[in-house]
Amino acid sequence: MSISTPSAELSVQQITLAQPFQDQKPGTSGLRKSSKQFEQPHYLESFVEAVLRTLPGVEGGTLIVGGDGRYGNRRAIDVIARMAAAHGLGRLVVTTGGILSTPAASHLIRQQQAIGGIILSASHNPGGPNGDFGVKVNGANGGPAPASFTDAVFACTQQLDGYRIADSLNLNLDAAGSTHLGAMAIDVIDGVHDYLQLMQELFDFDLISTLLKGSWPMAFDAMHAVTGPYASALFEQLLGAPAGTVRNGMPLEDFGGGHPDPNLTYAKDLASLLLGSDDYRFGAACDGDGDRNMILGQRCFVNPSDSLAVLTANATLIKGYASGLAGVARSMPTSAAVDVVAKELGIDCFETPTGWKFFGNLLDAGRITLCGEESFGTGSNHIREKDGLWAVLFWLSILAKRQCSVAEVMQQHWSRFGRHYYSRHDYEGVETGKAHALYNGLRERLSSLSGEAFADGRIAKADDFAYSDPVDGSLTEKQGLRLLLEDGSRVILRLSGTGTKGATLRVYLERYVAAGGDLQQDPQQALGSMIAAADALAGIRATTGMDRPTVIT
Repeated sequence: MSISTPSAELSVQQITLAQPFQDQKPGTSGLRKSSKQFEQPHYLESFVEAVLRTLPGVEGGTLIVGGDGRYGNRRAIDVIARMAAAHGLGRLVVTTGGILSTPAASHLIRQQQAIGGIILSASHNPGGPNGDFGVKVNGANGGPAPASFTDAVFACTQQLDGYRIADSLNLNLDAAGSTHLGAMAIDVIDGVHDYLQLMQELFDFDLISTLLKGSWPMAFDAMHAVTGPYASALFEQLLGAPAGTVRNGMPLEDFGGGHPDPNLTYAKDLASLLLGSDDYRFGAACDGDGDRNMILGQRCFVNPSDSLAVLTANATLIKGYASGLAGVARSMPTSAAVDVVAKELGIDCFETPTGWKFFGNLLDAGRITLCGEESFGTGSNHIREKDGLWAVLFWLSILAKRQCSVAEVMQQHWSRFGRHYYSRHDYEGVETGKAHALYNGLRERLSSLSGEAFADGRIAKADDFAYSDPVDGSLTEKQGLRLLLEDGSRVILRLSGTGTKGATLRVYLERYVAAGGDLQQDPQQALGSMIAAADALAGIRATTGMDRPTVIT
């Protein structure tokens, strides 16, 4: 890219809106809507205007921008660059191809001391013209913006009468380089390099390389999403795994027509390789923006809740965590497997609402080192987001150190700590009115359920989870309906806001069996009586019209 001389002269248009958009309320993962909604005239621009008016330090500051490569990614980068220049931003850092994973974005924000970042992704939602698009804002700590910020952005969109945008920009994203738009510097950098350097600080690459170059065939599915370039450079170049180790490694605007959600339903080809044959010893996949992970061994699926517990139990084997952990945290719906490990290790374990920003407070305060969610997300204090490839490297490091299989790691873990049989049932695309009627109806009955028979036991407590943040004292309420049984088993129901079509009802089921008990059951069988009891109590099948969940994990 040619380097231009900075100029204060900038032609800026002031666009007037006939009326503000009323549907731009961002959730915990930013604003997610269909691609068609974002293609409406002025829709993307209106939301970006509200962000730039609300984000502290825009004038003269540095902003990181990139995305998962889905349909609309490059157009959005162009719009953001032109609007940022019109708002007096000092420096814009974007990545080649506009490709930037969420964890890599978090690292860049912290490394570049930026005011924050705009990540263009709808995470694990499908992409393409008929798919979804998203705009997420991360703060100066590299983590998701707090609710106070997203509330302020929404309030701004409600009264917005126009926006400012500079004239068209011929920005070349295909090569690294620097240019200017008016007084704003634009640096296009390699989005992979800095992230891989961070991983080398945390993990012993020579140790992992020896494993992958030996008789340890591995398969990684990038799902035609953002981690493809990172994984190819990491596994096949730096670590010396054979060519072809990374599958579906080219990021595509529609993710190759797939659904970039790394679970047994949407990553079924990878699951078949590991669970249906003996050709591979290890398998992993990451989602659309690279922050989620699925871990598989030979004929062995690792539940994400168990994964967090295993990482915690083995942390001191890892280069970057050899000195031990300050504490750990899990989201409320995540199984209590990590709680048992933390208790034995003598470290704090926090139970938070779903949403990485709650972990961010604990991480910034130095209260925890590792954290995770049952929705295939794990991370640590190296950034302020969950990190899919980091989790894969952590697992490979454990296997290389212990010289055993994934299945053996799990069996040894359960023999020591007991097993939390756990499953999540997702009912996707439920008609919104029906979903809320089911959920609110159960919420109204909670106070009367204590002492009631349920499955093979009794309900000790029923509530709507609330969290008092130990760092800032804030109270977060109505985070999920919990049925806590006398034997420590749990059933949790939540409505998810991450979809764009209808509502998703999530049902979480958990039963603990202590070491020495039956640890070899199929989870769906072990949880069978609880599954039936939850359906009967909440009327799930009768209300949704679904005979079975859309996704079972």
